[in-house]
Amino acid sequence: MRTPDSIFDIKTPEDFEALALQVFNFQFHNNGVYRSFCDLLNAHPSDVKQSSQIPFLPIQFFKSHEVLSTTAPITKLFTSSGTTGSTTSTHYVSDLSLYEKSFTKGFQAFYGPVEDYVVLALLPSYLERDGSSLIYMADAMIKASNHTESGFYLNNLSALKDTLISLDKQGKKVLLLGVSFALLDLIEMHQFDLKNTIIMETGGMKGRRKELIREELHALLKTGFGVDAIHSEYGMTELLSQAYSKGHGLFECPSWMRIITREPEDALHIQATGKTGGLNVIDLANINSCAFIATQDLGRVRPDGSFEVIGRFDSSDIRGCNLMVL
Repeated sequence: MRTPDSIFDIKTPEDFEALALQVFNFQFHNNGVYRSFCDLLNAHPSDVKQSSQIPFLPIQFFKSHEVLSTTAPITKLFTSSGTTGSTTSTHYVSDLSLYEKSFTKGFQAFYGPVEDYVVLALLPSYLERDGSSLIYMADAMIKASNHTESGFYLNNLSALKDTLISLDKQGKKVLLLGVSFALLDLIEMHQFDLKNTIIMETGGMKGRRKELIREELHALLKTGFGVDAIHSEYGMTELLSQAYSKGHGLFECPSWMRIITREPEDALHIQATGKTGGLNVIDLANINSCAFIATQDLGRVRPDGSFEVIGRFDSSDIRGCNLMVL
């Protein structure tokens, strides 16, 4: 197939479709775990004519197997957070430049060059452990920023408050990337009236607070920060790409990423657009692992390709996908 970088040249749905089929063929022949899964489904590249027919590997496989489509040396392990005693996911990354290009080009597609922003990261639960892909992305964005004020904040909320107010008054473009519970901690400390700042939540109370539905969380954050909309990032350890929402919980994907839904009761059946179901992700940046993943998120895809995340399946395995012993 073409070089991995060609995924970032996708311009049309036809480009995406053609490359998705090429990636499927490549991973079928080079990823032992994925090949075994496809064999159990009797799914062979010669029979797959469109991307919706490609098998989606249950995301739990990243907890139990080395999901790899390459023999190149592993340069980075991204790991998920987990409760004590739980099994975490591991994404074996052989080419960090693909991840860096993906998050850089993905952010730029929706917000413009990251160099234009002061990037402030309030991600305490992620900073407190190793292997977070979100921390890797935030650190790279901070380094790429042309502003000396960019940086991480752990528990120093008072300093962050002062920095936010000062930068916003100066009219600088600010991106505050934060985990939900920490953003709530910040607005309990101070009420803001921000005019030039994007508040982007990455989700998750991480056991620090009671979980809130998105509408309730965003209402609190909008009031506390004095902004019209709360932005969101949709990403995970097992993906090398992110989708973004500029408000109202509607996410959009970069051109090399696509979301479709499957039947909740029949994981192998793809649904029509507009129906609520399990979210399947095609992330072509995952060329060296697996680009076709069945997540444990529930959601709905709109006709224009944007999607919303409604909730999650329970902790049990995705129904209909226990075809291999994990």
